Amino acid sequence: MALKTIAPRLRTIDTRTCKPPPKRADAELLTPEHRAWAQEVKRRAGYRCEWVENGVRCDRASPAHRLFADHIDERRDGGAALDPKNGRCLCGSHHGLKTASERAKRMTS
Repeated sequence: MALKTIAPRLRTIDTRTCKPPPKRADAELLTPEHRAWAQEVKRRAGYRCEWVENGVRCDRASPAHRLFADHIDERRDGGAALDPKNGRCLCGSHHGLKTASERAKRMTS
């Protein structure tokens, strides 16, 4: 006697045809004030990543690497948006690590 299988009720998503919505920047990040803040943070860091690991500062710098002005205390968590003391210059990989870490902390609290 052969067993029959029932077809799944939910189909899988084909990501070739079903694309996620485009990423949109927060409007606050596009203001002239924020751009001036970001430029000041990067200038103060000498256009070099400020990430320190095991006592060694990251050597990635502009123009070879894309740099981000990162809020030390996230805006979402009450950090001052345009205070240069609340900013540091990070390369793309370290900015991603820091952002993911902060997001994980936010999810657990």
